[in-house]
Amino acid sequence: MLDYLYTCQYQMGGIVSISLGRISNKNPDKYTHAIFMRFQRKEDLAKFYDNPFYLGVIKEHVSPYCHDMLHADFESEVEDDILPIFRKGEEFNYGVEFVILVALDGSAEDALASLSELMMEFPSLIVQYTQGLNYNVGSKEFTHVVFVRFRSSEAFKIFSESSEYRDIWRSKFQPVIHKVISVNYSVDPVGTEVM
Repeated sequence: MLDYLYTCQYQMGGIVSISLGRISNKNPDKYTHAIFMRFQRKEDLAKFYDNPFYLGVIKEHVSPYCHDMLHADFESEVEDDILPIFRKGEEFNYGVEFVILVALDGSAEDALASLSELMMEFPSLIVQYTQGLNYNVGSKEFTHVVFVRFRSSEAFKIFSESSEYRDIWRSKFQPVIHKVISVNYSVDPVGTEVM
């Protein structure tokens, strides 16, 4: 299943990069796997959901094993350099990805800005950080998406257990959260064979 999803990027236009893995933490909705895809443009993402190749992968290789799926889409910018854009290079070979889907009220900008500032204080732990408004109508109960790529599971643990992160979560996020799902998963090379 993971190999087929991963190799979608070689079979379809518009996909810049894919990373995926088995979720490591317990979550109330019992999601087991996560996939992150980066597209060049919003239009590419819109075409993706209707692409016959993708629909075939879902039907034949995902749906037989999957009880539920949640999609969240957001627009964000990354560093204007070829390696971060395409998530290639040595620092992207391994790591832990941390995804937060959250429903925040009107004071979301302060919480997200505080989190963004905190991320800049941990350059030795974090490879990439993006966030944005969720515009997927199928998951409209979540207003925002936060996505972080850590260098290793140790880096993720140091950050997630830090007093700085816990303080921001408690003081800025908890007062404005309506709903949250956070998952983390180890990224290992997959898709060594084009399916």
